[in-house]
Amino acid sequence: MATINSCTLRVELMFHINIIFFLIVGEFVGHVDADDQSIRTCLESDREALLDFKSGLEDPNRNSPLLSWRGSNCCQWRGISCDNSTGAVTHVDLHNPHPFELGDSSNSRYEFWNISGEIRPSLSKLESLRYLDLSFNTFNGISIPKFIGSFQNLQYLNLSNAGFSGLIPLQLGNLSSLQHLDLSFNHLYSKFPDWLVNISSLRTIYLTDNHLSGRIPLGLADLPHLEALSLGGNYNLRASISQLLRGRWEKIQLLDLDLSGIHGKLPAAIGNMTSLADLDLSNNEIQGGIPSSIGKLCNLTMFFMWNNSLTGTLPESLEETQNCVSRSPLPSLQYLDLSDNRLSGRIPEWLGQLENLIELNLYDNLLHGPIPISLHLLQNLEILSLGANRLNGTLPESIGQLSALSQLDVGSNYLTGVVTERHFLKHTKLEGLDLSFNSFNFNMDSNWVPPFQTQFLDLSSCHLGPSFPAWLKSQNKIEELHFFNTSISGSIPHWFWEFSPSLNTINFSTNQLEGQLPSSFKLSGDYVIVDFSHNLFEGPIPLPIGYIVALDLSNNRFSGSIPQNISVVLPHLMSLSLAANRLSGEIPASIGNTWCLLVIDLSSNNLTGAIPTSIWNCSGLMVLDLSKNSLSGNIPSVFGQSSSLQTLHLSENKLSGQIPSLFRNFSSLETLDLGSNKLTGKIPSWIGEGFHYLRIISLRSNAFYGEIPSSLSNLSSLQVLDLAENQLSGSIPASFGDFKGMSRVQNRVKYLFFAMVTDGVYYEENMVLTLQGQPLIYTRTLSLVTSMDLSGNNLSGDFPVELTKLLGLAVLNLSRNHINGHIPANISKLEQLLSLDLSSNRLSGRIPESLSSLSFLGRLNLSNNGFSGMIPYTGHTTTFEASSFAGNPGLCGAPLDARCAGDDVDGKGGGSSEDQVSVDNFIDKWFYLSVGVGFAVGLLVPFLVMAARKSWSDAYFGLVDKVAEAMWLLRQRRAKCKR
Repeated sequence: MATINSCTLRVELMFHINIIFFLIVGEFVGHVDADDQSIRTCLESDREALLDFKSGLEDPNRNSPLLSWRGSNCCQWRGISCDNSTGAVTHVDLHNPHPFELGDSSNSRYEFWNISGEIRPSLSKLESLRYLDLSFNTFNGISIPKFIGSFQNLQYLNLSNAGFSGLIPLQLGNLSSLQHLDLSFNHLYSKFPDWLVNISSLRTIYLTDNHLSGRIPLGLADLPHLEALSLGGNYNLRASISQLLRGRWEKIQLLDLDLSGIHGKLPAAIGNMTSLADLDLSNNEIQGGIPSSIGKLCNLTMFFMWNNSLTGTLPESLEETQNCVSRSPLPSLQYLDLSDNRLSGRIPEWLGQLENLIELNLYDNLLHGPIPISLHLLQNLEILSLGANRLNGTLPESIGQLSALSQLDVGSNYLTGVVTERHFLKHTKLEGLDLSFNSFNFNMDSNWVPPFQTQFLDLSSCHLGPSFPAWLKSQNKIEELHFFNTSISGSIPHWFWEFSPSLNTINFSTNQLEGQLPSSFKLSGDYVIVDFSHNLFEGPIPLPIGYIVALDLSNNRFSGSIPQNISVVLPHLMSLSLAANRLSGEIPASIGNTWCLLVIDLSSNNLTGAIPTSIWNCSGLMVLDLSKNSLSGNIPSVFGQSSSLQTLHLSENKLSGQIPSLFRNFSSLETLDLGSNKLTGKIPSWIGEGFHYLRIISLRSNAFYGEIPSSLSNLSSLQVLDLAENQLSGSIPASFGDFKGMSRVQNRVKYLFFAMVTDGVYYEENMVLTLQGQPLIYTRTLSLVTSMDLSGNNLSGDFPVELTKLLGLAVLNLSRNHINGHIPANISKLEQLLSLDLSSNRLSGRIPESLSSLSFLGRLNLSNNGFSGMIPYTGHTTTFEASSFAGNPGLCGAPLDARCAGDDVDGKGGGSSEDQVSVDNFIDKWFYLSVGVGFAVGLLVPFLVMAARKSWSDAYFGLVDKVAEAMWLLRQRRAKCKR
């Protein structure tokens, strides 16, 4: 919340700084008053040059200054100024005086004038030209004319925001008198103009937001008059900040290197730049910490280093200098933004001494400890953003003394305690409040009326309940309201709907709210998000009125049918989730008229009938989840008209027919879930073609038949293949060993979010997978799952040894087929296996001993096959019970009761077979159980013991010695039994 507003504030500040410099420069270069111009006559040669220059320009606007370019005295033309004595033209100022407003997407800049066309060479005949300004026009990608470099007297050149592209002419290096250069906000693809270091007269250089590349020359620091350098937004530049700031920089006041490829550590030499007022080093790769020498910068007003790689702690104290008038550190500092870094440690107390500070932004770091009480001394502070850190303790009541505060963000920390009225005592100007995702307990008087009228309010995961907060009634300017997981219950009071029209975001998700919502309620925002999910609401589906882009009513008790007029009332809807309710009836065909829908989630309801073909009128659809309903009929063959679909869930319905061939157009598909239906036919071979992103296929529990197409192995991203419970026949393709997504170990959690409508509004991928014999739902960890389930079919042939190449495979289930042959010895290569089920097949031969080395294996089922010989009951295999090997008449040895031939049955030789099995079982199970327990306890307990009394330490390690001795004796007995 505060970060977004802070960014806007920074842009506005930089814009105003540019305007201020423009005005100062205009005064410095010497604009001539209109009254003075009326008494002088311009040179005829200059007049002819200007008329020829005008002939190349275009400006149809009736306010164009070019309409005044008539008559003999060009000194009286708009935008032209002349020398007092000679009449020579010195100024050509055709900048658009009303450029577009910041943040305004409209073309308001065109409402005044907007010059385009060509810049004719005749302009170069103005030999006395000192000032040229063509900024904020539109020259449609033409190059900067080379002849501009011929103006020997030019002091001011401003071509910013004018639509120029191409290279920066080398000829500009000839402008030996140039003091002010502004080429910012164009499309200049050029190497950095090194010739700038040779123009010693330069005072300001603005090259912001182009496409410059190469190294920033260190010689810029030696320009004796340089006051402002702005290179921000040229991300292909390169420079070491430590080398760059070691220069002289004698008069530099503004240094903007935002997003300009700067790297390295901020040097202590920055403290020598005593004239510096505005410093922006944001969006770079600056590492290390903040040097204490910044305390010497008496004139520093703005200090921005957000989104870097800063580490370490903030300095506990700042260096002082005798040059500052005030004794307090950084007496001029107004804006400090170090957000989006990795700073750690505590927030230093000296921040409370920055008496002129307006913004303090430390958002998204690793800061810990309490919020300093001294911050209440910052009486000019308007923005305080400490969110997304690791702060603990309570929220100081003294925060309520900050009477100028407009934005307060301490969300996403570890703060606790009670929040009362005193925390907001003087917050009459508060517009944004974020206390979310802490452990605050709100304790407000029932009659409390907040002193503020906030626009943004996020109290998610704070304890507000059980009653709906009555103090909210006085807030009639709220635009965003987030009450996610706030322990409120009961019904929403009627008065809430009276002020709701000002809202553009309502999030009451994950509470115990109940009752019925109004059938319609009006919201007047421009981009409205409504989330009432995970509550106890009932009754018919409500349809809010307004520019609704996201509506989430999932996981409630809504009943009845989906309103037929949903597309009429919500024509701008982009995300619709009505999942996990009690809806019945058919999906209305009108839903397809909501053309901009990206997400449709109607899963886990009681919907019946066919899937309407009109649903594909939503041409940008990315997510369609209709699973867990009672839908019937064929899958509409009109599907597949768009390549935008990323996830499709139609499982657990009553759909019949075949997979439509037009599915092959889903080139962006990542999840195809058609399981638990009545689909039939052969699995199309084209599924293995063109799906570069497909990671999940589930066709389980249908009636597919025929052979498995070997072309599926072309799916390079596939991690989950579930074809279980069908009527598939033939052998498992040998090419299945080529699945690239299964051959890699998946150890990186990748949240599978689709269709990001806006921040926090998206569809989170989920999938029910049958792993280790149990149906489990996976969400955040789904990217880690690598599984192949071909069970419950009619597959035959030998066990494919090629599967042992799938080194990332976690689950392999081939049970209940007719597979024969042997388990390959190199199955031990599948070190990531958690579950292996080969039961109810026709496998034979010995169980390979290498199986015992699979230390992650938690479920093993080899029952009901034709295995023979002694079970390799060693290592990790000893953790499995007899049921894992049952139904194999030829198997013998532990853990089965069947004895192997040659076992000692006469009681000689060091003990009976049963004794040996008992000892072996005890030793192995104790050992492998201790492996898991040891990681959790073995590291923690000794530390605690040794940190306590010595007598406890002696007793603990004495016990360890005894256990070790007992284990050694048992091992000796086991070895003797085997001999």
